[in-house]
Amino acid sequence: MKSAVEALFDLSGRTALVTGASSGIGAAVADALAGAGADVIRAGRDRDRLGPDGISVDLADGIGAAERLAGLVDARVDALDILVNCAGTNPRPPLDAIDEGLWRDILAVNLDAVFALGQHYGPRMAARGWGRIINVASTQAHRAFGNSGAYGVAKAAVAGLTRSQSEAWAPHGVCVNSITPGLVATPMTTAVVDDPARADYFRSRAHTGTLGTPDDFAAVAVFLAGAGSRFVTGQNLCVDGGLSVT
Repeated sequence: MKSAVEALFDLSGRTALVTGASSGIGAAVADALAGAGADVIRAGRDRDRLGPDGISVDLADGIGAAERLAGLVDARVDALDILVNCAGTNPRPPLDAIDEGLWRDILAVNLDAVFALGQHYGPRMAARGWGRIINVASTQAHRAFGNSGAYGVAKAAVAGLTRSQSEAWAPHGVCVNSITPGLVATPMTTAVVDDPARADYFRSRAHTGTLGTPDDFAAVAVFLAGAGSRFVTGQNLCVDGGLSVT
């Protein structure tokens, strides 16, 4: 029999969708939710890393791709309890090299798909009286560096969208929060992590003196997805080794 504390982090009987689950933070979050007992649907671009039950999807089409993904998920499960929006792209061009097409492409993955999946599942969760939405933002939502350009704009919008989603659905039992990573070694940050000078700069800025790893997000994801977070909503939780306060 589980103790009262264990029950706060137990996700047995819950169904979760994690986008960007084929690598990096998304993969670590998907593993963590599954380890806590959730039935996890993994969505991402790399089919080989998703496992046989994963859904291969490229959210570059933004709203259209998100709607197709939702249709595939709905065909599998009766209801979704937990939505984690982790898919992202950051090509890092200088701002003056971003044309309208690239601007739209970056926002499609990082913002439009987050909006569309929230619009699909938020009201459904609210109608059932329980749900969790976790959006992955970025340090670049708060400060510009490394040619953040349209990516930083999109992630700032994700933080704002999180607050709006909370306002809309938290009265009905749906807690919506965002997570802001610091510099984490993932395939998307290879250009920064592989540059010794830039990597050392971020280590020196973090209070821990270290870069993050995807596994650093396991516990926070389980907390925000479970019963223990029922009075935590509309918040942005920085998981960054103290980078955001230096």
